[in-house]
Amino acid sequence: MEFSIATKTVPFVNDSEGIIRIGDTRVTLNTVITAFKNGSTCEEIVYQYPVLKLADVYSAISYYLNDQDRVESYLEKHDRLAESIKENIQSHFDTKMIRERLLKRKNAKE
Repeated sequence: MEFSIATKTVPFVNDSEGIIRIGDTRVTLNTVITAFKNGSTCEEIVYQYPVLKLADVYSAISYYLNDQDRVESYLEKHDRLAESIKENIQSHFDTKMIRERLLKRKNAKE
C-alpha cells in the first residue's frame, strides 16, 4: 500500500468584519493563540472551547508557529482596533456615574 501526502488547508474563516475565526465556529484566532501563548495545550484549548476540533487547533497553532511574524502583526492590528473601540465607547459613557448609582443601590439595601 502506497502512502500519499495530501495537503490540508488551514481551518480559518475570515468573517465580514475581518476577524479570523477557527472553522465554522465563533472562536477567534486571537483566542486560540492567546491561550496557547499563556501555556494551554491544544487539548486544554478544546476543553475550554468544546466547539473546536482538536485537529483545527493543532493546525492553527502550527500555522502560527510557521508564520509568527505575520500572525503577530494581525493580532496587534486587531488589538489596537479593539482598544480604539473601547476608548471610543468609554468616552461616550460615564462609568463614574454608573458606579455611584450602583453604590447607592447597594447601600440602600443594607
